[in-house]
Amino acid sequence: MARILVTEKLAESGLDLLRDAGHEVDVQIGLSPEEIHGVIPGAHALIIRSATTVTAAMLDAGRDLQVVGRAGVGLDNVDVASATSRGVMVVNAPLSNVLSAAEQTMALILASARNTPQAHSALVQGRWERSKWTGMELGGKTLGIIGLGRIGSLVAQRARAFDMKLVGYDPFISPERAEQYGVRLLSLDELAAESDIVTVHVARTPETIGLIGSDFLAKAKQGIRVINVARGGIVDEVALHEGLQSGKVGGAGLDVFTSEPMTESPLFGHPDVVVTPHLGASTREAQDRAGVTIAEQVQLALSGDFVPHAVNVDAGEVPGTVKPFLAVAEQVGALFAGLVEKLPDRVVLTLEGELGGYDDRLVTLAAAKGLLRNNGEPVSYVNARTVLGEQNVQLNVVANAHSRDYVSLLTLTGGGRSISATVMGLRDEPRVVKLDDHDIDVPTANNMLLIRNDDRPGMIGIVGTILGEQGVNINDMNVGRSDDDNSALMVITTEEPFDESLGSQLRSQDGITAVDVVSV
Repeated sequence: MARILVTEKLAESGLDLLRDAGHEVDVQIGLSPEEIHGVIPGAHALIIRSATTVTAAMLDAGRDLQVVGRAGVGLDNVDVASATSRGVMVVNAPLSNVLSAAEQTMALILASARNTPQAHSALVQGRWERSKWTGMELGGKTLGIIGLGRIGSLVAQRARAFDMKLVGYDPFISPERAEQYGVRLLSLDELAAESDIVTVHVARTPETIGLIGSDFLAKAKQGIRVINVARGGIVDEVALHEGLQSGKVGGAGLDVFTSEPMTESPLFGHPDVVVTPHLGASTREAQDRAGVTIAEQVQLALSGDFVPHAVNVDAGEVPGTVKPFLAVAEQVGALFAGLVEKLPDRVVLTLEGELGGYDDRLVTLAAAKGLLRNNGEPVSYVNARTVLGEQNVQLNVVANAHSRDYVSLLTLTGGGRSISATVMGLRDEPRVVKLDDHDIDVPTANNMLLIRNDDRPGMIGIVGTILGEQGVNINDMNVGRSDDDNSALMVITTEEPFDESLGSQLRSQDGITAVDVVSV
């Protein structure tokens, strides 16, 4: 059971998922950073939203942390680099609020174009100001979308329904991909000059802070309207206010601000500005999705499984062919480390058959994690390659889309030893199928006894008698012959670790040439 510290409000459906998995869910909302430092020791996971800032000092205080979960998209409040250096996985819920954020964008575009909030406020105060709040139609107007990722592309789809012309700026997508959204790609300067309304959907980074600032507005069409439902700081609020005052900017709709919570700003008093208090993800549906998604990600991280939304793990998507080999790669890595006792300077991971035709990054991380399982320090998908490097162990990958005997085969080789495994049957059962130069067939196991002996009658009986005298209960046993000499290999697996004295006794028997006792 793991202790999960939750410092901000999370959907009960997500909390219940973690409780049902047997974890201790410690909900402590409204704590100061100093108070969090006081309660984080002993926590294996930390779940936050946007109000908690996870610093290097907080990570130091959380010595047992394995994962930090951000129930949302943005990660500007998490020191991801420090988490990575400590082997702490950082996960988020990137798809939880994309629809809500896109709809909030459209709401602000419409509210700004039709002056809806201003007219509402005047009317409830007793003023019928029908002529004062004349708006503009969206049909035929040009919408400039900066950032055509998940949210930007959804905004494009919805804006097309209003018969808007769409232009975009995104250096990371092709013109062909943009065309699928009905968007014509332009340079940032060209987009400024053509857009009647501009909306931003990019992450807050050093490169995007102040992206919509005085330079952009100087090149913009007269009367441009600015919408920001992404992150505060991407729109320079001082430059925006100056543009509004001069008439260069015709209006703005802002859901996010440079610092939050924001309750006082010169923008708030301007009649052409519509503001909301960071409501982009504030729908019941998005909150539920974020809570459940982040709970699922944290649960996967705590169980050592692959986490789809781990932002500091260098891996792509996991196809169905690859997924069962993650556990196989880790187990084979651990068995290999047990065989060689000390990791060699160079280990080669060979992927053959169907497995060799896919992205190898995650399988490689799993193998590295296995090699370091008994390393004595926390190792995860996040830092396994780094720790191997610190131990001067080079892990090389060789991929071959063809395999002579198996649909897919995974092999680790180094230091004169080799172990190969695959998955078999409808259940993808992991099997070790080759050890060094011996063909075998046994399930992967934490405890394995490897006995090399002369290939002659009676050897199995000798070994069986000794194991019986020691009270060893065998789970599985397989005998494989070598293709190169007159020798055989017995592989025996058990639930309980072997006593080291058993190895000494077996080595003393005539005809037994080598014994490896592996427990991982």
